[in-house]
Amino acid sequence: MNYLLTISILLLSQFACKSVSEKVTENNISANITTNITTNDTTKVAKQGSNTKTTDTLTFIGVGDMMLGTNYPSADFLPPENGKNLMSAVNHILKDANITFGNLEGVVLNEGGTVKKCSNPKLCYAFRMPEKLLDNLLTAGFDVMSIANNHVGDFGVEGRKNTIKALQNINMPAAGLESVPSVIFEKDGVRYGFAGFAPNSGTMDIRNLPAAKKLVSELAEKCDIVMVSFHGGAEGTGHQHITKKDEPFHGENRGNVHAFAHAVIDAGADVVFGHGPHVTRAVEVYKDRFIAYSLGNFCTYSRFNLRGVSGVAPIIKIATDKEGKFINGQITPIIQLGEGGVSLDENKTAIRLIQQLTKTDFPNAVITIGDDGKIERN
Repeated sequence: MNYLLTISILLLSQFACKSVSEKVTENNISANITTNITTNDTTKVAKQGSNTKTTDTLTFIGVGDMMLGTNYPSADFLPPENGKNLMSAVNHILKDANITFGNLEGVVLNEGGTVKKCSNPKLCYAFRMPEKLLDNLLTAGFDVMSIANNHVGDFGVEGRKNTIKALQNINMPAAGLESVPSVIFEKDGVRYGFAGFAPNSGTMDIRNLPAAKKLVSELAEKCDIVMVSFHGGAEGTGHQHITKKDEPFHGENRGNVHAFAHAVIDAGADVVFGHGPHVTRAVEVYKDRFIAYSLGNFCTYSRFNLRGVSGVAPIIKIATDKEGKFINGQITPIIQLGEGGVSLDENKTAIRLIQQLTKTDFPNAVITIGDDGKIERN
């Protein structure tokens, strides 16, 4: 009887994620897993990395909206050389973190799908990225993607399904749909949970705070670190500030991003990266956890408005302890010129924007942002 009890305890312990020192190592799970092996059918487990090392400090990079080129309505909107130069200026920066995150805004589909209907075709944008463009995500060092946004439904059910399949085929963890609300993945001996949210059909609803807290709480019980992203808030240059209220835009409630971010941290999230307004917004540290309220347009080719503040954005890198508590951060400012693609911004516009917006929106902030982009505790 004691022998059977011991075996049961050992089996159960493989799924416990209470601290970095209690990790399931890389040898416990076969490489490149992208199948449903967790406690529900909608949480994916993926495999990354080959090391089993642990560390007292973890680093995270977050960037905003990414649309690498679309073959709809014309292949003329695809980048040259399959997009290999879109992020080449910052690939070395993106690779310099334990986890690098971005929002993939659009559908991954070579052809076909049922394009969405628009009341005003002139204002209708549908993004269909060929699968070959995904190689650029791997070259740049991305580890996880949000697919919770208003463009993931541009080509109907077929588009959503193929987006998930294509990302799985390159072993890229991704989540944010009702069908795949969250993902759990391991890298370098750390188990990460990720969930994405948006106010759009087929996505996990940013406006349903009880459901969001429940999902995040469940991830926190299983994982060392929980990352959350949201696609929310009104869009454009007139909406750079955080209102701390529901944000309507074109007749749609885009959520109260401040209430959402605080709610998921209360539930166990450690890092929150926001996107959706297409402009940069303030950052905050709440209960020792970092929030970026909008990371703007990071790498968008051809079909996005990149004029003025819409064309500048941050790469934000933060360091946390092994429990997810914020230590410090660094903003690297980028700019998109011409048709799009990432260049370093010598004018450091995104740094100044985040300085000003954070000072205005969070006058009692516990962090300061230097002219060099360093984010430090007061």
